[in-house]
Amino acid sequence: MTRESQTLALHEKPLLTTLSGRNQLLQCYRDGLLEDTVTFWFPRCVDREKGGYLHCLDQDGTILDHDKSVWAQGRISWMLFTLYNTVEKKPEWFQWGEHGLRFLDRHCFDQDGKMFFHVTREGQPIRKRRYAYSESFAAIAFASHFKATGDHRSAKRAKELFEFFTYWNFTPGVMPPKCTDIRPMIGLGPRMITIVTAQELRSNLGNDPTFERWIDRSIDEIRQLFVKPELRVVMESVAPNGDIVDHFDGRLLNPGHAMEGAWFIMHEGQYRGDQSLIQLGCEMLDFMWERGWDKECGGLFYFRDLYHKPVQEYWQDMKFWWPHNEAIIATLLAFELTGQKKYADWHQQVHDWSHRHFADAKHGEWFGYLHRDGRLATTTKGNLWKSFFHHPRMQWMCSELLIKSKNDFNAAQQSH
Repeated sequence: MTRESQTLALHEKPLLTTLSGRNQLLQCYRDGLLEDTVTFWFPRCVDREKGGYLHCLDQDGTILDHDKSVWAQGRISWMLFTLYNTVEKKPEWFQWGEHGLRFLDRHCFDQDGKMFFHVTREGQPIRKRRYAYSESFAAIAFASHFKATGDHRSAKRAKELFEFFTYWNFTPGVMPPKCTDIRPMIGLGPRMITIVTAQELRSNLGNDPTFERWIDRSIDEIRQLFVKPELRVVMESVAPNGDIVDHFDGRLLNPGHAMEGAWFIMHEGQYRGDQSLIQLGCEMLDFMWERGWDKECGGLFYFRDLYHKPVQEYWQDMKFWWPHNEAIIATLLAFELTGQKKYADWHQQVHDWSHRHFADAKHGEWFGYLHRDGRLATTTKGNLWKSFFHHPRMQWMCSELLIKSKNDFNAAQQSH
């Protein structure tokens, strides 16, 4: 499939609801991953001189900055090992994955065990943030390396990093506060990332009661504190007791983030056969689709206000790549788990809009940042936040879901 043909026209009938449409989507996601996204990043992003990955790239793959995000080193390594473990055992994917792990090991840990956020090309530390997300992405990278190799040192490292991540994020008084204690708030982010990190460790290392406990705790806190059915919203931040903080920061909503958390919870419901979790995830998706989808221009707003007031952040109406990646996964998974046509419709909407506006037919991959109306805001393909992660994860996840459900869908069609 050519890059140009990946942009699908609007359809009268959602592609997810027909066998031919599902095959078309599968081809789009799988070919897009292997022939468009992987080939844009590799081998050009592998830093053979200094180690790790060079991921700050312009439209054509030209390097914009040699600095390295520690998030990206772990995320890219995880994505490569995941492709190796689940798609094809290509030696280069394995070698490139280990290339990132070696850089993480040698350069990305401070003496106190906490990881840096931003380093030079050579690995000299530039910035170390107060929170602990680098550790979660390193944990899944080491876990996927264990899956590929059986090296128990990587399994041990993954568990230690997850333990540090949860200790740092959830032990009162450990993480340096962002603000004073006058108006304390807690965030959705650490709970979401706890869920998906524990899921990845479980998938690659095997069952462990610790993983289940952290998943249970995080889902319970999201349900009890952040999901507000009476307002049809998923909050990004709340007071420690779940109360709404009626100020700019407290009212701020991130629809894409909530949709990402929604599919993490749906995925857990699918794994456990727990309809209550599937329902919770679908409700989160419903609430934030209603608030996040731009009915005038299409695409997902980056930020919204709880009470529909103006948002303080000036980029609030821009369209970023990653919320659309997460919405594509969430709507597909919701349709697979419920069969409700609205999710197939939403999937078609976000799929078509995204491929029409983010996809680069000339050089491959997706652009990262658009204006509200879909015009290109910058030609950036990679920076300290955007790398080989959200987009290929979407393509991989969606193709895996469609492959696994292929036989079930065929049987259902034949029964009718």
